[in-house]
Amino acid sequence: MGQKVNPISNRLGISTCWKSRWYSEKFNQLKEDLEIRKYINIRLAKSYLSYIYIERKQAKMFITIYSSRPAIIIGKGGNEIEKLKKEIKKITNKKININILEVKIPELDALLIARNIANQIENRLPYKKAIKFTIYSALRKKVEGIKIKISGRLNGTEMARTEFYKEGRIPFSTFRANIDYATYEAHTTYGKIGIKVWIMKGVVYNKKELYLLNLRPLFKKKNKSNIKTSTYVKTKKK
Repeated sequence: MGQKVNPISNRLGISTCWKSRWYSEKFNQLKEDLEIRKYINIRLAKSYLSYIYIERKQAKMFITIYSSRPAIIIGKGGNEIEKLKKEIKKITNKKININILEVKIPELDALLIARNIANQIENRLPYKKAIKFTIYSALRKKVEGIKIKISGRLNGTEMARTEFYKEGRIPFSTFRANIDYATYEAHTTYGKIGIKVWIMKGVVYNKKELYLLNLRPLFKKKNKSNIKTSTYVKTKKK
């Protein structure tokens, strides 16, 4: 009965951070975030999106979009971003700033891997060949472990089944383990096929906070040269 918790939500505050950063006693902002994410995923379906981070500060909203094809989102001269801002303003009344960041190594991103497998299955490629190729390409990038679960009417069989493919180690019970997790669905002529991907990227020993532009450590080690030292001399009374 174990290993059924989401590995990302289980490690919040340890090796991962929230994808939305704001505080409010009302639920209107949560509804806006869900609508914005849904709209962006539909609007930019062909740009291979990874994750969307939203941060709110008073009357401003900062949206950071990670993609393996940022040029499609930006467009010529940034025209597509301005169109996207006008469309999102219909959902919320706040000032919007959009940052587009590139995923330099898509083989280390669980969502991009799951989507790549789904696209290959939709193009009638054998699922075993697609999964083995993605596992091989991920291990070449020095990943400690990868696990893929696929379920549904595989190869169009009448009886649905589930299969697992695993290489390396994935410690689900270790909170310090930096595990990326994602799900995706492949829409085929014989029904939906579900895909789950787990990637073990390493072990985190220091707490980390996810900023909008980069993943930086929360507590930095101070250099000895920057630390001001003061000496106290005790004098004995005669």
